[in-house]
Amino acid sequence: MKIAVVGAGIVGVTTAWELAGDGHQVTVIERRGAAAEEASFANAGLVAPGYVTPWAAPGMPTKVLGHLLSRHAPVRVGLPLSGHELRWMWRWFRACKLETYLAHRAHLQKLAFYSRERLHQVTANLQLDYERSDGYMVLLRSARDSKLVQPGLQVLRQAGVNFREISPTQAREIEPALNPDTAFFGAVYLPDDEVGNCRQFALMLKNDAQRQGVEFLFNASVAHLASDRAGAVLLAGEKLPRQFDAVVICAGLDSVRLLAPLGLRVPMAGVHGYSVSATIREPLNAPRSAVMDERYKIAISRMGNRVRVAGSAEIGGDPDAKRADAVQTLYKVLHDWFPGAASLSNGVQEWKGTRPMMPDGPPVIGVSGLAGVWLNLGHGSSGWALSCGSARIVADLIGGRKPDLDVSGFGAERLRA
Repeated sequence: MKIAVVGAGIVGVTTAWELAGDGHQVTVIERRGAAAEEASFANAGLVAPGYVTPWAAPGMPTKVLGHLLSRHAPVRVGLPLSGHELRWMWRWFRACKLETYLAHRAHLQKLAFYSRERLHQVTANLQLDYERSDGYMVLLRSARDSKLVQPGLQVLRQAGVNFREISPTQAREIEPALNPDTAFFGAVYLPDDEVGNCRQFALMLKNDAQRQGVEFLFNASVAHLASDRAGAVLLAGEKLPRQFDAVVICAGLDSVRLLAPLGLRVPMAGVHGYSVSATIREPLNAPRSAVMDERYKIAISRMGNRVRVAGSAEIGGDPDAKRADAVQTLYKVLHDWFPGAASLSNGVQEWKGTRPMMPDGPPVIGVSGLAGVWLNLGHGSSGWALSCGSARIVADLIGGRKPDLDVSGFGAERLRA
């Protein structure tokens, strides 16, 4: 089949690669000048399936309200809020019911474990090296923090996730560079989880896809999808649409614009995240893999010769403006745990990215209900952790095969609810 993939983030690139491997003729259309330039550019890099959960959870609305005046809030609401964002927040609020949350969490975690398995297969087959390292540690500053994570740990037990609750002494044996002056209650260690450079992986996979014949059209924006002809894509600046047998929409937030004229309204909004990346000054003072400060929801990751600090969840406001307090929170947490690890005087990359998030949590994967149009979108802050599995599912469905994973819970019927 002749297939267009709209979007060259981590989800679009993995989708194109899987389709090419199945023998399809694939063209990727990307409005940016290179792959992985938006939400995939400088994220935390965590692949921790047990911690992939919906943002719509019981008690979250109260937590958001409680953080409104906090300088180092892990969740923020910015102003102005658009009408679309207000509608999204209402749907998110309704999805915070316990029954809904439990169902969506189960869907997300099964996809995350499947995706990690597929990631490992791809990595082994292609012998990819993308600054990955094993192990993930959640740091608990107080007994209260430890108490608050217990329901989540019970979920991990039920899912059969390998983890250990450990003391500060044990935590320092695993991560010797942890600041000796920062006292903490304990930690949760997940040896099977990992961290890796998402953008680097995407670029490597893009190169392999090109070797398989995939065409990448960069700086190419889709004007619209023709409603009168299945698989027709009109690019900005071109007079006639290009014809494909199928089109897979992996365009992040731009998917909302592309699908609305076809009658498919996607309730997806951007939840912004921040990161700081800096060269490691002294390797012995840097983390070996990845740690998460549970209180501030900030991850500190080792990526080759750099350290990356990432976190925050912010809806509303100007997507191009960085909030100073959000960035300062990243520096604070880095200093608390690994002071002196990074060279912060020059060459520091401060980044803000927009995660395309569905209000209830899981992405939308598979048929759209529109002739010739397929969906792989709305992965939120877990795009890297879910990408390889989502791509394999879409490729199987387009090829008429039953996916290895039950795809219930990811269908487009949610969009019409």
